[in-house]
Amino acid sequence: MNRRLFWCLLLLLGVCSLAVAQSLPVPKVSLGVETAKGSDDVSSSLQILALLTVLSIAPAILILTTAFTRIVIIFSFVRSAIGAQNIPPNQVMIGLSLFLTFFVMGPTYKELNTNALQPLMTKEIKFDEALERAQKPLRNFMVKNTYEKDLLLFLNIRGEKPQSREEVDMMSLIPAFIISELKTAFIVGFYIFVPFLIIDMIIASGLMSMGMMMLPPTVVSLPAKLLVFVLADGWHMLVQTILQGYR
Repeated sequence: MNRRLFWCLLLLLGVCSLAVAQSLPVPKVSLGVETAKGSDDVSSSLQILALLTVLSIAPAILILTTAFTRIVIIFSFVRSAIGAQNIPPNQVMIGLSLFLTFFVMGPTYKELNTNALQPLMTKEIKFDEALERAQKPLRNFMVKNTYEKDLLLFLNIRGEKPQSREEVDMMSLIPAFIISELKTAFIVGFYIFVPFLIIDMIIASGLMSMGMMMLPPTVVSLPAKLLVFVLADGWHMLVQTILQGYR
């Protein structure tokens, strides 16, 4: 009897659900291509296409044309030097790197917003002029943080000889800026590794002198490195060094 009642209730629930589903309107989404009515429609369509293209490569632009590359690599070196495999977690490191990137790039983005984005939104200037204005603050930031040797490498390959900073082509500046950021991050990473390497050598020598060769040195060195890092206020010093590098 209980089983029959259960199946009856289940059948009744299914019928009610079907009735409710039939009574609810189902939205319809459609995409269409219509004939342009004038040159303005064509221009707007091309601008939308260009905007969608920029949005699709926005992560790459954020990573490669800002301070994010240097910051996240330095944090990765810190985690490797300490010996903590997943601490801090990747989400924390990426989040902190993003916020520090926004902090470093704040003046550049403010100038870009004032001179390019806001006039474009109010239709004071056209898209081409806004794009040209937007390149200026980014170019100044990247030139300031690019090694001259790296920049000359790409300029000489392309046969370019710009007379001023404003004449530097972005196609040559961006790869030069990227390898300069990688070089700086690796230099900072070397200085980070040195004190922790010394701690590992001291602890390994001490364990061998006491005959404790079966005890892995990392078991003792990890707490010691964490203690030294905390006592030295490592995060404060590290972030201060990174920010001062972009002053």
